[in-house]
Amino acid sequence: METKWLEDFIALAETRSFSRAAQLRHVTQPAFSRRIQSLEAWAGIDLVDRSSYPTRLTQAGETFHAQALEMIAALQSTRNLMRSQQAVGQDVLELAVPHTLSFTFFPHWLMGLRPQLGMLKTRLHALNVHDAVLRLTEGSCDLLIAYHHPSLPLELPADRYDMCSLGSETLAPYARAGVDGQALLRLPALPGVAVPFLGYAPGAYMARLVDVILKQAQPTPLLEKVYETDIAEGLKAMALEGHGLAFLPISSVQRELDEGRLVRAAASGSFELTMDIRAYRARPGTTRHTKPLAAALWDFLEPREERAVRDPSPA
Repeated sequence: METKWLEDFIALAETRSFSRAAQLRHVTQPAFSRRIQSLEAWAGIDLVDRSSYPTRLTQAGETFHAQALEMIAALQSTRNLMRSQQAVGQDVLELAVPHTLSFTFFPHWLMGLRPQLGMLKTRLHALNVHDAVLRLTEGSCDLLIAYHHPSLPLELPADRYDMCSLGSETLAPYARAGVDGQALLRLPALPGVAVPFLGYAPGAYMARLVDVILKQAQPTPLLEKVYETDIAEGLKAMALEGHGLAFLPISSVQRELDEGRLVRAAASGSFELTMDIRAYRARPGTTRHTKPLAAALWDFLEPREERAVRDPSPA
């Protein structure tokens, strides 16, 4: 039995919807349903009444829900206790980073810190957005780095978590370049012509951002999804082979643009969205222990004016 099944079940119990719970857990609905079925197989009894709508729990499911909450709370408490007693690894920064940023932004950003902070020892946890945020709220990492857009904000209470901006990035459509250097596929397409589309899996953070772009487009383009995955690098590989058009962060395709292998598939300023790249940490005093290295890094990252607002002492 996997602990993520418990978290899946709790999400389902709270939302009473397989589709909504799958979105919150950042997995596809079929994968989410399989995980709930695996949990029921482990328990040996039906936990969900699938004959009703909205979804409701069976009597056994209601009992299991209360136990699942206690088990997750106990596990998190135990992990936090163990980490608070950890004497080693104080010179290693634990970072939770969504997959796309771990491939594109993180290596360049870390190298940019070296002239001022020297070589930092880091342990990177590349996760989906939900699990990366969970790492921070459980006290399992020193820093969370994630995208932010006003339409899809991360729900982190400002009284418990500090935030600073590390920059911004544009999400836009790209396609393979033809022999003339032009994109083989473009938006907007001719009326009635479907464009082969390489998309993120439903529930993924990037998929929801692409939905925002497409809903704002007039007219809405006709896209035919021919491939999907959770990871931008997978979409880029398919776009490079000419399988379709993909919405990708600029940092993930900069080299291919410079080499002329990928081309922007829409006019500048259209079919695009700008995201912030933000760092988050638990505020000192809300966690049992803050590594000196993590505190020094945050002091370097946080703008002086923001630091003055948070801590108005003369120092």
